[in-house]
Amino acid sequence: MAAVDLAAFDHNTADLVRRAAGYPIRIATKSVRCRELIARALGAPGFVGLMCYSLDEALWLHAEGLSDDLLVAYPTADRAALRRLAADPAAAAAITIMVDSAEHLDLVDAAVGPDRAPVRVCLELDASWRPVPGAHLGTRRSPLHTAAQAGRFAEQIARRSGFRLVGLMAYEGQIAGLGDAPAGRPLRGAALRWVQRRSAAELAERRAAAVARVREVAELEFVNGGGTGSLERTAAEGVVTEIAAGSGLVGPTLFDAYRAFRPRPALFFALPVVHRPARRIATVFGGGYIASGAVGPDRRPTPHWPEELSLLDTEGAGEVQTPVTGAAARDLAIGDRVWFRHAKAGELAERFEQYQLVDPASATSRQAPTYRGEGRSFG
Repeated sequence: MAAVDLAAFDHNTADLVRRAAGYPIRIATKSVRCRELIARALGAPGFVGLMCYSLDEALWLHAEGLSDDLLVAYPTADRAALRRLAADPAAAAAITIMVDSAEHLDLVDAAVGPDRAPVRVCLELDASWRPVPGAHLGTRRSPLHTAAQAGRFAEQIARRSGFRLVGLMAYEGQIAGLGDAPAGRPLRGAALRWVQRRSAAELAERRAAAVARVREVAELEFVNGGGTGSLERTAAEGVVTEIAAGSGLVGPTLFDAYRAFRPRPALFFALPVVHRPARRIATVFGGGYIASGAVGPDRRPTPHWPEELSLLDTEGAGEVQTPVTGAAARDLAIGDRVWFRHAKAGELAERFEQYQLVDPASATSRQAPTYRGEGRSFG
């Protein structure tokens, strides 16, 4: 089973708003993937709109009435979804898709034809840091890195019928998604903080220039930036109009490694003990929920309760079984539960059809389906 501590979730919701310093927060839905939790956060003051990870997802959430302000954070090649978007005037007015090249515009035209109401598009600016030629620190996303490149592409969009440029986005993954205080690695932490300070300074100047250049071409409705790990830095720039966040709502283990903030763990999963192979080892059923990204120990699930349990390095978390070891393992019986935390926020929803939403104040719980539980998968 998987469970959400609603008190911790609500605390994290309020803390994200505090850290955003008055800037509206757009919820990154891929970090939640449960409609009831998305709606709960969206109902809190300070949250405005959704950042979806697929056009099909955005169309579904709009049809369900969750929001009329949806940004698709990744370019789409889903021709069927594009045809549905173009055929639905309400959806076309509410959903903005991401583009960074003329090829994206060509694909839309090929999918839905040129005779249509304008498709809302957002230009993505690459936010990586390139301190010297050939060096690239950050996610591999848009080919648009400079203000001049962004301006030229904005002009291409303006010359094309059937498109309306309404936004600009830049996601600084090397800051927002990379903890600056990794446990037990002080030298790496110091190096990360050095990189992040300089990357943030460079990006602030470049983003401001790009926004100014694109605004010469189009009246932007929004400029989106940031993420859970960089709310304060992004808000301090002043050029953004909104900030994206999602992982901070549930506090996965990858976000334990920041100095400036610490979300409360709000999402857990429990697995039953099925073997007792040794006095200090208990083996639970399943558990191989490895997070995406560069493979390493930080992508493994972490035993949370009973306390002071750990995985075996020789076996790790497996598809059908996961041994845990430690003094507390001696007291675990067959059928007992071991609780874990996942490394990334939304990916756990792909493993469970529902979450138990636990309200500590009333000592009650109820079930809420995940995307998977509603028969939806947008991978």
